[in-house]
Amino acid sequence: MAAVVPAAGSGVRLGAGLPKAFVELHGRTMLERAAAGLLASGAVDDVVAVVPEDRVAQAESELAHLRDDDHLVVVTTGGAERTDSVRNGLAALTAHRHHPRAAVYDVLLVHDAARCLTPPDAIRRVVAAVRTGAVAVVPVLPVVDTVKQVDADGYVVGTPDRAALRAVQTPQGFAPDVLLAAYDAAGDVATDDAGLVERTGGRVATVPGDPLAFKITTADDHSRALAELDPGSPDTGALDPGALVPAGPQEEK
Repeated sequence: MAAVVPAAGSGVRLGAGLPKAFVELHGRTMLERAAAGLLASGAVDDVVAVVPEDRVAQAESELAHLRDDDHLVVVTTGGAERTDSVRNGLAALTAHRHHPRAAVYDVLLVHDAARCLTPPDAIRRVVAAVRTGAVAVVPVLPVVDTVKQVDADGYVVGTPDRAALRAVQTPQGFAPDVLLAAYDAAGDVATDDAGLVERTGGRVATVPGDPLAFKITTADDHSRALAELDPGSPDTGALDPGALVPAGPQEEK
């Protein structure tokens, strides 16, 4: 079982002045927490972290303690978009295993570094679903707010039934040949790996997600993460919500 962790995004919306995956939560970066959490689940053998080129040395140093005889932890560089970064991560598995990926791993995960508080049970549910026959699996939560569909001018054009809607989290899990085929067919940018599988006609299953698998995107999310990790402590190291800035079209990878 291997997991690719895209961590090459700039993190503009977080306003920390450095790539989001390298922002700390009580002395540990999101990247290190995400990688350690995957391995600690007992369901993941190898991890590939995909980071900006100028952060490779830092990532190597931070993740070195996770490597042992049973766990391969690889760092590689990201691409211009998230799709490119995941593709680079998949290629890194081949380079280090010296075998076709599908012949080595029976499950591949893709997990956002920004969802670094994801509990082990949530990871195990995704892996178990793939191993029992699903070719693609996403963890989900019910949508509790009313959702409106709007046009380019901001006018409401529809109200989807929220009973049929789900908020998607990571890790997303895949049969290796299905994920690789989806990326081989991908010709444009995608923010959701399961979406690429959908485009190729693959059926995507769901399993229950977890509230702790929320994505740390803004300064408020960062403060929430600090509080979840240590409810009794002040927000030491919290970011300034005033630093919030709109995201550009290529802010996340």
